[in-house]
Amino acid sequence: MKLTLKIWRQENANAKGKMVTYPIDGVEGDMSFLEMLDVLNEDLINKGEEPVEFDHDCREGICGACSLQINGEPHGPDKLVTTCQLHMRSFKDGDTIVIEPFRAKAFPVVKDLIVDRGAFDRIQQAGGYVSVNTSGNTIDANSIPVNKHDADDSFAAATCIGCGACVAACKNASAMLFTSAKVSQYALLPQGQVEATERVQNMVRQMDLEGFGNCSNTGACEIECPKGISLENIARMNREYMSATSKG
Repeated sequence: MKLTLKIWRQENANAKGKMVTYPIDGVEGDMSFLEMLDVLNEDLINKGEEPVEFDHDCREGICGACSLQINGEPHGPDKLVTTCQLHMRSFKDGDTIVIEPFRAKAFPVVKDLIVDRGAFDRIQQAGGYVSVNTSGNTIDANSIPVNKHDADDSFAAATCIGCGACVAACKNASAMLFTSAKVSQYALLPQGQVEATERVQNMVRQMDLEGFGNCSNTGACEIECPKGISLENIARMNREYMSATSKG
């Protein structure tokens, strides 16, 4: 395939960025989106030009580092996949593809397509942990019965990879889906009850401090999430927060 790529180029966080157009040829349908960018960068390097900086790690849909805005959609046109799992057969010969970093005040651009998502780490550090000793003094898993529905919901929330697609999809750049997933995975299990009250308050407080917007209630976050994290988690976090704050 022959494609036209319009890519956001920005030297650093303080520089003024711009869209730069690159033609690319020889793209195969079974290439992943990142492999296509590798081909582009190899060509740029051979020409003595600066390659396009983009984030990636596992390339298996697990780490979430490859987050890109592709034709206006986080992770591109396919659903329930990350950018590294998106294949070029989703595009047609002659297509123009616009590639940008995730846009949010709380995700400042580092360079080109790379953004700093440290805000997510700080939200997690504010309360996304348990004090229960889970190593060296292992307790029988069956000693505390857990409702199967609660266990399933907890595991579903825990599949969040913190990629930031929810933030990029939201018109208010809200991090409610991410934060609620991290709250929910503990709120549903007995191991998470020790810090339950402090957890939700601390994580919501940190989320606000990072500059994320309010929930827009449009559901774009769930639609664009590569792991299909449910909006039910936001409702659960709101209940947890109301309960925690009412206790004084």
